[in-house]
Amino acid sequence: MSSDTLAEFPTAAQIPEPANAPRIVPRRRYGQWAAAAAVLVLLGLAVNSVVRNKAFQWDVVADYLTTDSILRGLWLTLWLTAVVMVLGFALGTLLAAFRLSANPVLRAVGWGYVWLFRSIPILVQLLLWFNIGALYPQVFGVRTVNLLTPVAVAIVGLTLHEAAFAAEVVRAGILSVDRGQIEAAQALGLSRWRRWWRIVLPQAMRSIVPPAGNMLVGTLKGTSIVSVIAVNDLLFSAQLIYHRTYQVIPLLMVATLWYAVVTSLLGIGQHYVEKYYARGTENAR
Repeated sequence: MSSDTLAEFPTAAQIPEPANAPRIVPRRRYGQWAAAAAVLVLLGLAVNSVVRNKAFQWDVVADYLTTDSILRGLWLTLWLTAVVMVLGFALGTLLAAFRLSANPVLRAVGWGYVWLFRSIPILVQLLLWFNIGALYPQVFGVRTVNLLTPVAVAIVGLTLHEAAFAAEVVRAGILSVDRGQIEAAQALGLSRWRRWWRIVLPQAMRSIVPPAGNMLVGTLKGTSIVSVIAVNDLLFSAQLIYHRTYQVIPLLMVATLWYAVVTSLLGIGQHYVEKYYARGTENAR
């Protein structure tokens, strides 16, 4: 059909409406607007209560927010989070390879590790490692008490716990890659390393990054549990101050604000990392 023939047909905008055609009116959603107004009112009342409640002592919060002891605790929290995430995903990737291996022994070891460390609460694990000297007083001729400091115990306990969850995240990401992609790479003669690096990993990252980002935020907040073994993180630094000044609520708010700021920044970074790995898909936005 030629363009001249197509031009003879009127467009939708050129077709006149019938004289008695009913006018289309958008549906009025009074319930939704009423619910939104109620939520805004409740939110305003909550914010007003927090701001005007003198028990929060916002002036004290401002005084302690950037003190040296709080910033040192914040730095230790960030450092501990980074170390645990790197070591946890390194070990978790190895465990994921075990679980995907054709060797039944490696599969059993990988499955057993994930089952064990996902079954034991992290607080119990930390306390067990903190008291490991009762089971093994010496390791390689060195007293266990001197070998495992509270920070070392925190790193070991959190890393072993994190690796169990990281293994499942990595395994799920690898399994999300279509088998045909790997077969096509094999048909092109790509080496095993290039197949994993150029084909499997970039596609698996689309499935790995979102839960990994959630794990990062969870690990950041989870490091607060190391305060029970006297690791001088952000929460423990705040506790040391309010045990001395008895200003419990303001110091807890200091820790809360710093956790909120850091997790917000991590959320922004996660958004852009997800956007990078979603290039060329409908989810890239």
